[in-house]
Amino acid sequence: MRAAIGAYRPHPAAYAAAAVGLVVALGTGSPAYADETTGGDQSTTQPNTGSGQSDTDSGAESGSGSIGAHIRINQSAPASSGSTATATSSDANWKPPVCWYEPMYTPEEYEKFIKSAYGGAGEPAASYARKRDKENYHKGDKGLWWQVQFRDLTYDEACPVTTDNWEIWVPPADPQPDPNKVTPEILSDLAFNSTKLPTPPVELQPRADRLLVNLGTRVAFKGDLDRVWTTASLDYKGVQLAATTVATPVALKVDAGTADADPQSCTYDLVKGKDGYTADSEGAGCNVTYLRASGSGTYPFKASITWKVTWTDSADPDGPPREPGLPDGLSTFEQDVTVKEAQAVNR
Repeated sequence: MRAAIGAYRPHPAAYAAAAVGLVVALGTGSPAYADETTGGDQSTTQPNTGSGQSDTDSGAESGSGSIGAHIRINQSAPASSGSTATATSSDANWKPPVCWYEPMYTPEEYEKFIKSAYGGAGEPAASYARKRDKENYHKGDKGLWWQVQFRDLTYDEACPVTTDNWEIWVPPADPQPDPNKVTPEILSDLAFNSTKLPTPPVELQPRADRLLVNLGTRVAFKGDLDRVWTTASLDYKGVQLAATTVATPVALKVDAGTADADPQSCTYDLVKGKDGYTADSEGAGCNVTYLRASGSGTYPFKASITWKVTWTDSADPDGPPREPGLPDGLSTFEQDVTVKEAQAVNR
């Protein structure tokens, strides 16, 4: 079963206090890491959090971004030319990972980092540095030091990693993998959390400021949608992992925004045509008829697309779906509508 919010906050207060103590002692919120291009050290003043978002709103053919230290996000360009928004989960209990371990250093790089970043630090950082020195940084062993990375600093759950294991040693054949090591499943969560979906391309006929009591309002679906895929990948120091989420539009739900409507809400199934997925709402039984005027106010009309989300453990969106599954995604369009009595309209 895919982890939910509870798996990511075992001891929030204890973790926060310990993390703050280590940060103060170090004078830095996160260890430096070796730049893969120049080979030099890059010191940071806080954990590398990434944006958690791709930049598909830039108008480029596809979106890209980064999370953590070396995780890359790439997203296909949405078929719709309308606005996009970050996908929301249909499962209110689902949360993306708060933190995870990524490969960062060879033993020699790790020794250099510890002696540079922790030199002269007070407790508890000094004890941490001594512990690593006693381990001789695993010099001569095959493997890498993996370091904790954070999705962002606004999470309301605690990271399960304790500050006495800010980094972990990972041999090539890991006999007991740490549950917080980055995996394709974790990458799929991060990809889903970074996905931007087109908002529903709907148009009200008559338009939103000209609706009349007892006059049918057609919810016209303007345009076609296609699936949206997002890949989260890691390729660093010989460690290669990837996961791709694929969001396929399956249904359009409309909500009139008031109980004084017939129907108050309804759902259209989306069907695949030659240009993508669409809904034919003309003559459909769930076009909205408002039964009461909105008076001096408005009704909050809402349309939302449900997207079936699957994932595969590669950069190929057509790869075989993997388990455990991801929740459905949602994209929403909201609009205030004005409904008047027919006799109040000037002709």
